[in-house]
Amino acid sequence: MTGASSQKEHILVVDDDQRIRQMLARYFEDEGYRVTAVADGAAMRDALRSDAFDIVLLDLMLPGESGLELARDIRARFETPIIMLTGKDDVLDRIVGLELGADDYMSKPFHLREVLARIRTVLRRRAPPRQEAPAEADQVIFEGWTLDLSRRSLTRADGQMVDLTTGEFDMLAVMARNAGRVLSRDRLMDLTRGRNLEAFDRTIDAQIARLRKKIEDDPANPQIIKSVRGIGYVFTSRLEPS
Repeated sequence: MTGASSQKEHILVVDDDQRIRQMLARYFEDEGYRVTAVADGAAMRDALRSDAFDIVLLDLMLPGESGLELARDIRARFETPIIMLTGKDDVLDRIVGLELGADDYMSKPFHLREVLARIRTVLRRRAPPRQEAPAEADQVIFEGWTLDLSRRSLTRADGQMVDLTTGEFDMLAVMARNAGRVLSRDRLMDLTRGRNLEAFDRTIDAQIARLRKKIEDDPANPQIIKSVRGIGYVFTSRLEPS
């Protein structure tokens, strides 16, 4: 067994193609993961009610409810990372999927080793860094918000935590760490996801738009993350001592 996961992360595969389900399940199990594979939305919900999952591989084209509808349902109730799989090479579908909270997107046909690499990358981003104790420098405070980089959490001034997807957290952390610097979309892709064939400018725009809805008083007139025409974005808030 190569590259086995010591923590036995649990993967939920949702795909109506039995051959693909079996292929993915067998491959991930050989790599040391637990796998549950189902064919549709109803079976997916049953699985989510009965067990905990570390990541969901969700096909876009499913009978009945589409993968986009199911992604919306997952994100409304869970923070479980989602990687969307699809036979459609449609930019609009990618954008909608990312706006709904998907953490990554892959088109079929795919290479099994690449899917595994994507899973490991998303799970690695989700896990807090190993350290003996959180350091003060691991907290970024701005405009009453507290971004805890070690616990991967965001808290409002009133103490209420705000749910962020893996991608949203990574984007906000990168922006805050580079406060005052204009970052191009290319640079943001490099810093948050690593450049790959699935990355494109609208991915970044979708992440920023979702972040603004969660942290800006007026998302239509943002004061924390501002656009720089023709270049990218800049985090303009002053960081406070933690």
